[in-house]
Amino acid sequence: MLEEFIPYLENIWESKILTNNGPYHRQLERALCDYLGAKHISLMANGTLGLVTALQTLRITGEVITTPYSFVATAHSLLWNAIKPVFVDIDPITLNLDPDKIEAAVTPQTTAILPVHCYGHPCDVNRIQKVADNYGLKVIYDAAHAFGVQDHGGSVLNHGDLSVLSFHATKVFTTFEGGAIVCPDAKTKQRVDHLKNFGFVDETIVVAAGINGKMSEFNAALGLLQLKGIDAALQKRKAIDARYREGLAAVQGIHCLSDAGEKVANYAYFPILVRPEYPLNREALYQKLRNNGIHARRYFYPLISDFPMYRGLPSAAQSNLPVASKAASEVICLPIYPALSTGQVDSVIAVLAR
Repeated sequence: MLEEFIPYLENIWESKILTNNGPYHRQLERALCDYLGAKHISLMANGTLGLVTALQTLRITGEVITTPYSFVATAHSLLWNAIKPVFVDIDPITLNLDPDKIEAAVTPQTTAILPVHCYGHPCDVNRIQKVADNYGLKVIYDAAHAFGVQDHGGSVLNHGDLSVLSFHATKVFTTFEGGAIVCPDAKTKQRVDHLKNFGFVDETIVVAAGINGKMSEFNAALGLLQLKGIDAALQKRKAIDARYREGLAAVQGIHCLSDAGEKVANYAYFPILVRPEYPLNREALYQKLRNNGIHARRYFYPLISDFPMYRGLPSAAQSNLPVASKAASEVICLPIYPALSTGQVDSVIAVLAR
C-alpha cells in the first residue's frame, strides 16, 4: 500500500497544490459520486465538520430530534450550532431511531430530524420521511457508518435532505481523517462548498460565515487509492461477519444483531448483545476479551444522553430511553477489519464460547 501511495505524493509535490480544491480533491469527489450512486458530493476535513456544516447549510435552528445511541459527534454538532437536541428512543431490533417515538417529540420549535444509520444498517427512511413531511421538517442523516450501503431504492445516502459520511481511520473507507456531505443538487453543493471555505466565492467576495472544513490533497489522494481496493475489503468483511455468526450461533446469551433489510451491506461493525442468559455480564466479558488481547469496543456506551452536557435535558431521562439504555448496557463490538485472519476470528469465538 505504501509503495502505491508514493506516486500520488510525488504528484502532489510536483503540482505544489496541497489544498483548496486541488486536482485529487476534485477527482475523488467525482469518483465517489460514481461509486456511491450520489448526485453531488462535497469532501470535508472530517465527518464532524460535515455534520456542523450540513446543519448550517439547511439553516437549522431550534430543536432537532436525534438518537442517544451514537458517537457523541452526532449531538455535539447540534450544540455547536446552538441547537437543542431532543433524544428519542431506538428500535429494539435495529437500534436505529424509532419512527414511532419521533412524532410524539415534535414541538413548535422542532425544525429537523438527525437519525443515524447505526452500524451501517439503514434507518426506516420512509417512515422518518413521512413524519418530516407531515410537520415540515428537514432530515439530515448521520451516515458515518453507511459507506456503500444500499436499500431497495439504491444508495441509502440519497435519503433525506443531506447525508454526512465519515472517512475516519476506523471506517470502512478511510482517508485517515475526512468526511463528505452528499447533496441532492448542484445549488446545495455550492452552498456547502462556500461554507467549508470561509464563505469565499472568489478572492474578494465572502457570502457566508463559513469555516475551514476542506479536505487536503494528501487525504484525497489516499481516498483514491483506498477506492481501488474497497470492493475486495468489503468482501473480506462479509466473510468475517459470516464466520462470527456461524461460530456464535450456539452460544447462549450472545445475540448477533440482524441487518435492517439492506440490499447491500458494508459490514462496518460486528455488534453483539450480552443477554442475561450468558454466564458473564457485559463488563466482565469486555474485560475477559481485553485480558485475552482482544480489543473489543462498547459502541455505544455510555449513551450520549448520559454525558454531563446532555443529561440535564428532559429528553435525556433514562425513563424516556429504556431501549437505548438496555442496548448500551449489553453491547460489545467485536474486531472486524479486512486483515483479520480466520484464526483470529476463531480465537475471539473461542473466548466467547468458553
